[in-house]
Amino acid sequence: MSATSADTPGSSLEIVLVKAGRTKISYPAELLADDGNRVVVRAPWAGDGVRDFGFVRFEKGDVFTEYYWRDRWYAVKEVTNAAGERKGWYCDITRPATVSGDRLTVEDLDLDLWLSADGTDVRRLDEDEFAESGLATTDPAAAAAAEKALDDLEHLAREGGFETLLT
Repeated sequence: MSATSADTPGSSLEIVLVKAGRTKISYPAELLADDGNRVVVRAPWAGDGVRDFGFVRFEKGDVFTEYYWRDRWYAVKEVTNAAGERKGWYCDITRPATVSGDRLTVEDLDLDLWLSADGTDVRRLDEDEFAESGLATTDPAAAAAAEKALDDLEHLAREGGFETLLT
């Protein structure tokens, strides 16, 4: 357990997702584990109402088990419905997570990846938003790290080994 994290599993962390310098969303989550590098939390769907992407719906009753790393440029969110059936994994490309006290913060870099529960649907998302963000100009190193993270996750999703990230 990291000295900069909440005290024990079962305690609460506030998850803060920042985008373009502003808080996009924050919500409470239950800390499941923190090994000093990877933080695992669980939280109910924190959005307003239903979010229908066409290939998956996030809605009341969904539960997100979220994996954050202090040294990786992504967060992986395993999504299950109210009955505990896995819908899939939503992956945010982010700067590495920071934890201070009972607050975990990540900066969303616009790129995302979806992997369906059965592994047949792998989608790169929001590449247009990423291009429009201007990150490649303002912070080329971060843009390169974000693109590599997306490529790495897609490779794992398509070629196998994705779930080893979460064990």
